[in-house]
Amino acid sequence: MVKKLLHTRYRVSDLEKTVAFYRDVLGLELLRRHTSPRGSQLVFFKAPGSEEEIEICQYDGSGEVKVGYDITHLAFEVDDLDAFAKHAAEKGYPLSDGPTPTGSGSVIAFVDAPEGYEIELIQRGK
Repeated sequence: MVKKLLHTRYRVSDLEKTVAFYRDVLGLELLRRHTSPRGSQLVFFKAPGSEEEIEICQYDGSGEVKVGYDITHLAFEVDDLDAFAKHAAEKGYPLSDGPTPTGSGSVIAFVDAPEGYEIELIQRGK
């Protein structure tokens, strides 16, 4: 039986562009980076207030990275979706969808990370 979720991995082709996105656009903390025994370049991030980590991996030996449309996404809570949207757009990453009010009073939006992975932003209702 599993005990807890430790991390989620996303494989990418352009490690440095993706690292810059997670660090500079999302504001995640870069925890560590290293090369695995098989040669994968690995970078681990964590969002404030979260225990789980996100592993970004570049391993050219696995072939081309092909991200399917609407297959997976990461969701992050934000305090102010409008402020986040402005910040992300200034960094070259405008919202790809939303903002959209939900029935629960929250507002959601999406931004596309490098490689085509979707990032969902959720501003909780007051």
